Amino acid sequence: MVRFVEENITTMLETKIISNSEVLYVGGDEGDTSPGTKVLQNFQINEEGGGLIRSWVDSMRACSPTRPKSFNSQACWIKEHPSALKMFEEILHESEGKQIVMFLDYDGTLSPIVDDPDRAFMSKKMRNTVRKLADCFPTAIVSGRCREKVSSFVKLTELYYAGSHGMDIKGPEQGSKYKKGNQSLLCQPATEFLPVINEVYEKLVEETKSVPGAKVENNKFCASVHFRCVEENKWSDLAHQVRSVLKTYPKLMLTQGRKVLEIRPIIKWDKGKALEFLLESLGYDNCTDVFPIYIGDDRTDEDAFKILRDKRQGLGILVSKYAKETNASYSLQEPDEVMFFLERLVEWKQLRCGS
Repeated sequence: MVRFVEENITTMLETKIISNSEVLYVGGDEGDTSPGTKVLQNFQINEEGGGLIRSWVDSMRACSPTRPKSFNSQACWIKEHPSALKMFEEILHESEGKQIVMFLDYDGTLSPIVDDPDRAFMSKKMRNTVRKLADCFPTAIVSGRCREKVSSFVKLTELYYAGSHGMDIKGPEQGSKYKKGNQSLLCQPATEFLPVINEVYEKLVEETKSVPGAKVENNKFCASVHFRCVEENKWSDLAHQVRSVLKTYPKLMLTQGRKVLEIRPIIKWDKGKALEFLLESLGYDNCTDVFPIYIGDDRTDEDAFKILRDKRQGLGILVSKYAKETNASYSLQEPDEVMFFLERLVEWKQLRCGS
């Protein structure tokens, strides 16, 4: 089995594992000569003039669009990333003769985005659809959430769960009918960071109390600062508070998603690596007859989309009503469309199997 090892952020950037635009900040005090600090110097951000915080806020806006671009821009984007529902037959043609493996984000994909992340419940109909999907294809939930929390939302024991952006992966307790042997799968490449993540989480809770609407979530191997309920004119204050905590932790980095700031360990692991690991665990690594389909709505899902695009294997589907830069091939507008797409896949598989 492939062993993924920790690498510093500079190497990750040089080898294009992540891009400059994906990292808002790498912890480290002034005078620090760690690789993280050198990366900040490469960004050429004028921190003393407020450039660092302004760049955070600009990035927060860019990752959290609230309205579509112009009609022409939106139309061009849809042409490049057509609806997976409208192109369903084409997708089936692409997957012909291959084993489909499903990867699904949770928030914004299986459940709607809500103000309170603790109430991001999926519908009973969606749960029933995912249950049927898992009976037809190997299926994994890949989320930034703590694995235990997303598992408690989904409530399906036959799935693979990859929490904390893929840093906490667990297979079905009784094994999987798609994998030889009954030994349960467990992969946690960032275990050594558990104490520091807990420490940072507690500090973030204390520091962000002064920003109304801010909510900090402990996702075990990462910490999330939600600003969905924070007024936009307070985003800069929140960014200052987060930086005041993160600057003393050179082994952590800050990335962003939809109305959320993510504090994560600097290791060579993300949702794309989780996808590769799960395919390998299922026995599909280096196979040409496998067709992974990854559906997600967030910037963190781009790591998985990029893996599939670079390998020219399978496809990514972005869930978004608005035009976004993406490595996904197709699009769906909202969780309801995701459910319709999954239902069609199930119906197609059942017809083929005569059930």
